[in-house]
Amino acid sequence: MVDTEMYTIEGPDGDTDELELPEGLVDTLAEQGEEPTTVVTEIALLSFVQRSHAIVHHAEGEVPGDLQAINEKAEELFEERFGMTFGEATGHDH
Repeated sequence: MVDTEMYTIEGPDGDTDELELPEGLVDTLAEQGEEPTTVVTEIALLSFVQRSHAIVHHAEGEVPGDLQAINEKAEELFEERFGMTFGEATGHDH
């Protein structure tokens, strides 16, 4: 049986939630010397940008302007964090 480990996420208003992951998963996904919290943070950012991208670029019909702006900011934050665009990182560019 695999043990688990907990990560705590805190929102801007001070609310918190816990993320329980199998022990060793974060280490498996880490690059050499990378801190576990960095791994969790970067995977969270990647997931948010992927979902935002899907909503804006793969939705049927017109996308509201605020969602377009949110996605643009998310992709900008991704590029700042990873040093490449979301399209470059995923091979999926529009």
